[in-house]
Amino acid sequence: MTLRVPKAELPAELRDTMIKQLGSVPEPVEVLWNHPQLTLANQEFAARVGEWEAADASLKSFAHMAVAAQIGCSWCLDINYFLALNRNLDPAKASQVPRWRLSELFTPLERDVLAYAEAMTNTPTTVTDELSARLLDALGPEALVELTAYVGFANLAARSNTAFGITSQGYSDACEIPLAARPEPSAVAATA
Repeated sequence: MTLRVPKAELPAELRDTMIKQLGSVPEPVEVLWNHPQLTLANQEFAARVGEWEAADASLKSFAHMAVAAQIGCSWCLDINYFLALNRNLDPAKASQVPRWRLSELFTPLERDVLAYAEAMTNTPTTVTDELSARLLDALGPEALVELTAYVGFANLAARSNTAFGITSQGYSDACEIPLAARPEPSAVAATA
């Protein structure tokens, strides 16, 4: 896939900061910089989302990766797997998120979170009362609201990246366990 919107030239300070933080400039930032005001608002919101602490960080990371796998955003999977490992999350679990239904690594709560992320990502959404009740009971209202907003943000990022033609930049190549591929839809349906 090729980029559908050209990269814009970033200010040197922003480019240098990105390289210092991640080793390279993320393509989503370069594409969004065609609208600098939007890019800065997006970065500010993303930073605030990253500060939320009511829901467990691993649950939110797994949820974001589930959204990315479902939508097909290889860039989001790539960066989130890299970030999960840099946040000391379980690399075996993180690597299996794209095929979580076929993996035995996840707890019942993690499975509910992954199912919730996918149900929110479906169009139309397919979140059930039963799933919401289980998560409300397990997480509490504040964390469930946070998780829901986090999944919404993940959808914004993943859908924007795929629309722009942005794909993996290889951030996860440095990770110790390879990121699993999403199974074929027939395998997912057979285990749902």
